[in-house]
Amino acid sequence: MNIFFRVLLFSFLLAGNILLAQVKQQPISRVDAMADMPKPFKIIDYNKLAHDFDKVVYDFDAKGEFWPIVWVDKSHKNYPQDVIGLYTAIGDVRQGPDNNNGMFHEALATMGATLGATLVGIDKTNQQSLNYVGMLKNYFNSETGWNIMMNNTCPEVALLGGGYGRDWWYDVYPNLLFYAIYDKYPNEPGFEDIARKIADKFYEADVILQGNYHYSYFDYGRMKPMKNNICSQPDAAAGHAWVLYSAYKKFGEEKYLKGAMSALSALQSQTTNPTYELLMPFGAYLAARINAEENKEYDLNKMLHWSFDGTPVCREGWGVLVGNWNGFDISGIVGSTVDHGGYGFLMNTYDAAWPLVPMVRYDQSYANAIGKWMLNAANASKLFYPQYMPDDHEVIPTLAEAGKNVIAYEGIIKKSNQDQYQNIKAPVAQGDGPLWVPGKNPQESQLSVYGSGHVGIFGSIIKNTNVEGILQLDLLATDFFHDKAYPTFLFYNPYNENKTIKIAVPKGKKVDLYDTVSGTFLKKNVSSCAKIDLGSKSSAVIVMVPASGKVKYSGTRLLVNDIVVDYNVQQKR
Repeated sequence: MNIFFRVLLFSFLLAGNILLAQVKQQPISRVDAMADMPKPFKIIDYNKLAHDFDKVVYDFDAKGEFWPIVWVDKSHKNYPQDVIGLYTAIGDVRQGPDNNNGMFHEALATMGATLGATLVGIDKTNQQSLNYVGMLKNYFNSETGWNIMMNNTCPEVALLGGGYGRDWWYDVYPNLLFYAIYDKYPNEPGFEDIARKIADKFYEADVILQGNYHYSYFDYGRMKPMKNNICSQPDAAAGHAWVLYSAYKKFGEEKYLKGAMSALSALQSQTTNPTYELLMPFGAYLAARINAEENKEYDLNKMLHWSFDGTPVCREGWGVLVGNWNGFDISGIVGSTVDHGGYGFLMNTYDAAWPLVPMVRYDQSYANAIGKWMLNAANASKLFYPQYMPDDHEVIPTLAEAGKNVIAYEGIIKKSNQDQYQNIKAPVAQGDGPLWVPGKNPQESQLSVYGSGHVGIFGSIIKNTNVEGILQLDLLATDFFHDKAYPTFLFYNPYNENKTIKIAVPKGKKVDLYDTVSGTFLKKNVSSCAKIDLGSKSSAVIVMVPASGKVKYSGTRLLVNDIVVDYNVQQKR
């Protein structure tokens, strides 16, 4: 910012007897250990990839061995309608119209693909004369009495690998996916009733659990916590809390807020890292949001470090990977930090961005950390795709064309855990459990449909700027059920010198650009494009507010036209 503008800004603030301070950035140790500029560097167009995935995978006339990937399940489980199934992996012998009566398909795949497409602007309620959104009602397991969204429509086939009633995160996560989709399609018939029933189940379960989430799963039919051979998953509390707070924001019922805070308190009360699979980052996001919106003091820093550190007791090493393997920076991907030297997964990486990026809206003190992590994650995630990973680092380079450039390997591992690929040098792109039926699965099943379908999460968040390596991250894209808000973007400069970025304003709008990190209006009356200076290794969270809007301070909040712009103004009156 030039000196003249700084003087004007200071005078403007002083006139209102308000002094603002730069928000101190808090570190995340594993992010600090990541490369400033990962190599080889290339941020692919994830938005285009999401559109391509949807076009290719939902083609009922697709040609080629193992294609089409989509089929019609006419079993009418839970709801009297046909439903679409997607293969979990290419050539998965458990699935398809001719296996298990066409009933085995996973919500992780179909819901994830529906959400991903929706986030990049595709209307899945009216595509090829089909309503893919309405079909998701079949995953609401009414026939079993569980009355929540499940990973399968049919419990009889779940033991084939769907995770029904034995592995808690599989039971909880489809409900987060559903609620996110519900936010985008609030008028879909039947969704409100389902959403309320899910929230009621989760609320009642939290009451029964009384702060003790140390179980393998919860039987939502008998309303009993259960233990089996799978270790306890206390981070299921994060999933309960996220759904319940979403229900509170949607329906306004105080019991859902009470349940969300109860579950979040149960998560925070853990004395050791309770991370198991996908859910911990949602706890961190919710801690930041409830702190900001409800004036609470949940320990966001602890939950963020739990999400990244890779130190869980139950599932050793689960977190965010850091490292350079033979010249490839793989930092930022999510998975096991210890399995065969490190084993990251595509879906886990995409889905971690869902809560962690919008979290910065509610606590901008982590803007640098999340900006740097996303730069690394966005760069490394392309390596899951055969077209971006060198052939000599893939397990099936000569067969990878079966994925038609939209389906990726699910895993990147330091040393393959599959015997025939032990000689491939790290990083190794391979599947996630491709031999579900030993001796029958084709090698093409190394390519994962389910994780690839979540690409729209990255596609909706990430956009390149005029400066290579500085990303524009949309903080509203996955901030579901948020209050009224203005367009908000995170920019992080990884360079050792200052950089100037260009920010485009929506056509026909005139805005002021407010930065929540510096607590200042950087530009006024912008109608097309503005240039913003970013200091070395620093960030800005830019909110595009209406030009000449009415500015008001209320406690720690700054509002423009009565809409919150900054939840954490560092001010002295």
